[in-house]
Amino acid sequence: MKNQYASTLESPIGKITVLADDDSVYAVTFSEKDIDGLTENDLTKNVVKQLEDYFKGDLKDFNFPMKQKGTEFQQEVWQNLLTIPYGETTSYAKFSAHNPLAIRAIAAANGKNNIAIVVPCHRVIGSNGKLVGYAGGLWRKQWLLQHEREISQKGQTELKF
Repeated sequence: MKNQYASTLESPIGKITVLADDDSVYAVTFSEKDIDGLTENDLTKNVVKQLEDYFKGDLKDFNFPMKQKGTEFQQEVWQNLLTIPYGETTSYAKFSAHNPLAIRAIAAANGKNNIAIVVPCHRVIGSNGKLVGYAGGLWRKQWLLQHEREISQKGQTELKF
């Protein structure tokens, strides 16, 4: 078994926990995690610094090794999430246009994303423009989208949901 490390960050949208092994980050989560006995390493400290810069509006693209456990299909969905530009959103229908019969499976894989904010599942919204499904809570999703729109100055300055 690989060593495990953890760092936490008090952010504008609550406590965030970063979990990593020796090689890569496997979770960035709002969920309460038992991290007793885990220490920080350079990787988790780096991720916290990048998240701090993101919340300040100084960072739009994260740069650190990450690896989530998941099926090949889930890995593909998570990679596709990384292509949604900062400050923009897409609908589940558009996001699954390459495979429309798999829209529910794509939405389910999106919901299994364990690397919040960095793998930007928050940028996927309902086809009607409504906020739908976010494991961290819809209020966090709205905050993240609003933050990115304000920093990038794309679209409305205030989202109307």
